[in-house]
Amino acid sequence: MPEYDLEKVLPHKHPIILIDDILEYDLEERTVKTIVKIHPDKMFFDQSINGIPAITGIEFMAQTIGCYSYFKNNMKRPRIGFLLGTRLYKTDIDLFENGKTYEITAKEVFTNDELVSFDCLIYNSNEVCAQATINAYMPANDINLIGMLNV
Repeated sequence: MPEYDLEKVLPHKHPIILIDDILEYDLEERTVKTIVKIHPDKMFFDQSINGIPAITGIEFMAQTIGCYSYFKNNMKRPRIGFLLGTRLYKTDIDLFENGKTYEITAKEVFTNDELVSFDCLIYNSNEVCAQATINAYMPANDINLIGMLNV
């Protein structure tokens, strides 16, 4: 699988892009899988714990969902999305450890074009170490977004 230019896939720029690559996606199955490699140059890396706090897993999941949105939108300019909520974020780890690579999966379980819900998992050596349901709002067009920002 080729490496993707994540600045074209996500509505972010480095260093805020936390994931490192897209491993696979399947629009029929409504899934995407990404990876993140933990190292000291990564944003949110905390030297005192030699890793990234586990709560950052929510952003790993959100960026993975952003990758799915890119493919679902026919690989066009990314739509901006807003995290509405995270249900049942559960983690079995305290931190994402320096030197490790984690896989993140997201499966779209509900959509009405603007509101979406995904079941997400983070794997550490093929074992689930974090999971959540992520709910997001993705305006259908930039006009909705502009209206929201002018309020």
